[in-house]
Amino acid sequence: MTATQSPATADTLPQAPASRPVTWATGGAALVALALAVLVVGAWHLTQGTSGVGLGDLLRLLTGQDTGDSSAVRDILVGSRLPRLAAGVAVGFALGVAGALFQSIARNALASPDTLAVTAGSYLAVVVVAAFGLTVPLWASGAVAFSGGIAAAGLVLGLAGGAGSSSTRLVLAGSAVALALQAATSALLILFQTETTGLFAWGSGSLSQLNLTAFWRALPVILLATLGGLLVSRRLDVLGLGDDTAGALGVPVRSTRTVGVLLAVLLTAAAVTLAGPLGFVGLAAPVVARLLARVVPALHRHAILLPASGLLGALVVVLADAVIRALLGAEEALAVPTGVATTLAGAVIMVLLARRLRDAGPSRRPPAAGTGPRSTRRFVLVLTVCAALAVGVALLGLLAGSTWLRTGDIALWLNDQGPAIVRFALDERAPRVLAAVVAGAALALAGTMVQATARNPLAEPAILGITGGAGLGAVIVVTAVAGTAWGNGIAASNGAMLVAAVIGGLLAFAAVYLLAWRGGLHADRLVLIGIGLGYLTTALTTFLLLRSDPWNTPRIYTWLSGTTYGRSFEQVLPVLVTLALAVPLAVVVRRELDLLALDDDTPRLVGVRLERSRLIVLAVAAVLAATSVTAVGVVGFVGLVAPHAARALVGGRHARVLPVAMLLGAVLLGLADTLGRTVIAPAQLPAGLAVALLGAPYFIWLLSRSRA
Repeated sequence: MTATQSPATADTLPQAPASRPVTWATGGAALVALALAVLVVGAWHLTQGTSGVGLGDLLRLLTGQDTGDSSAVRDILVGSRLPRLAAGVAVGFALGVAGALFQSIARNALASPDTLAVTAGSYLAVVVVAAFGLTVPLWASGAVAFSGGIAAAGLVLGLAGGAGSSSTRLVLAGSAVALALQAATSALLILFQTETTGLFAWGSGSLSQLNLTAFWRALPVILLATLGGLLVSRRLDVLGLGDDTAGALGVPVRSTRTVGVLLAVLLTAAAVTLAGPLGFVGLAAPVVARLLARVVPALHRHAILLPASGLLGALVVVLADAVIRALLGAEEALAVPTGVATTLAGAVIMVLLARRLRDAGPSRRPPAAGTGPRSTRRFVLVLTVCAALAVGVALLGLLAGSTWLRTGDIALWLNDQGPAIVRFALDERAPRVLAAVVAGAALALAGTMVQATARNPLAEPAILGITGGAGLGAVIVVTAVAGTAWGNGIAASNGAMLVAAVIGGLLAFAAVYLLAWRGGLHADRLVLIGIGLGYLTTALTTFLLLRSDPWNTPRIYTWLSGTTYGRSFEQVLPVLVTLALAVPLAVVVRRELDLLALDDDTPRLVGVRLERSRLIVLAVAAVLAATSVTAVGVVGFVGLVAPHAARALVGGRHARVLPVAMLLGAVLLGLADTLGRTVIAPAQLPAGLAVALLGAPYFIWLLSRSRA
């Protein structure tokens, strides 16, 4: 049998050029230089804090000069600053090594603990333990995070088609699982606020430590896991040549991947246990290390690459924390997790990597794939049933609540009659039901348009960054007027929120579109850049949320999770108007949507101006998604599940998909809102989380079905 080598693509990691010999001395010098850089930045980090202890005090302490306050300086150093620095170095090193292992195993530059949902799985496991008051010994806390992380990683790799899958499939699978896990985590944080106090800020990555105990407990795990990576480094070098070549050279491919994944998850779990899920360090550090390999060829060898990635990770974390404290001041920086800064940096790197992406092949399946033609009779039947379901869900939403009503009560309310308690209940429920139904239809229509344009059944407005941009715009306004309009309710700043949300969504769409354009609009590149921008807007939103008035944080966080609470008919009107204008346009371009869903050549052959049509369709989708945010907050999965379910029911022709998808979107979000208000009454679960919990299993099933 002749050994074959995996084809080179943008997803495949670069290998050491044969013409450039690897000099181990150069690699050692690079490691020493990185270690010195960590020491220098660490020394700067030690000079920052809320106390008045500065560089001079620390130097006098280190040189043994007794100034009378040496004891106080020593207490500050040992009790506060050293634990924070030690946590930053340990977490950064662990995530850097973990990211390098994941990228090498998957041969994919976008693989990391974040894109593989490992951090989300570990975070959920920790929150579950806290929410339900489970007693776990200190020595077993890392095992809890490890179990959540390994389960998430296994699920993502299985759904993506195994290690070595394309960037789009891998990141989409990771995003799907991460969204589901984050929805479950958010639900627990909202429902168990007392038990999970402090875990929201910790969930963005916090280096705050009480002492060095946690660091000493995590250090042996990190060192042993790194040593394990070094022991299989030679196998990882050969694995980079391709599975066939590695097998022919005697490398056990399956066991090597299994060991690598276990070590990477163990490192991630140790980091999460120590400082929470610090975002994107595991993506940024290995990528920078591989870029430096062009100058230092020894970095192509995993024996040098793994520790170099770890040192770069430590440098990124410590530097990010020091920069935040220097820019905002030690007091203000206490409210801003270090993970916000690292996520911003990682999102930028992810976008830059996605811009280099070439055709990913099988991941670009048209959304109608797997759905054969359906008869007209079936279409009429499905449309009638969906319309009846939409009406039934709207009626159920009016009747259900902490106090159940009857249909006669609705009739009395419409005639401005009936008991006061009935009128009060329906005055509160009716706008919420209308908001959920109308926004669900709008998001479903937007999702149908995005999926046709991206030619990807796994795309939706949230994944393309549109919803995140709209949410960020609205939160900017909310936090800016937190002391005025927000204190009197959302309605007081409704106009400003609407404008900001639409502008934010359109700006996010414009950024994704322009960044994805390289002589044309590549569908997979569009999705990946949208996901990267989504992470970036999420980090900025978290930053604003944590710096806002603490009394408003739970309300804003609930709104960001997707809720109809406190809605009025005036807030639903913009969505209704936008939907009324978008539906006729969608009907007009239904033929173009059918052609866009096929390939790039067919539309041109029949005279369709491809790029203009894409721009119009995506712009309409952006306005629909952005406007919906003002009515129901940030809601995901509706724009994904409804269009795909509609295609499964009535086929791939958009003349039939559009109305069915809109009705299914209205049913899904309306039902989620009703369940969120009634299942755990008098407490309420935000509609966006209910949708995610309902839609995530379908998304995961869809991923498994759509594997190439």
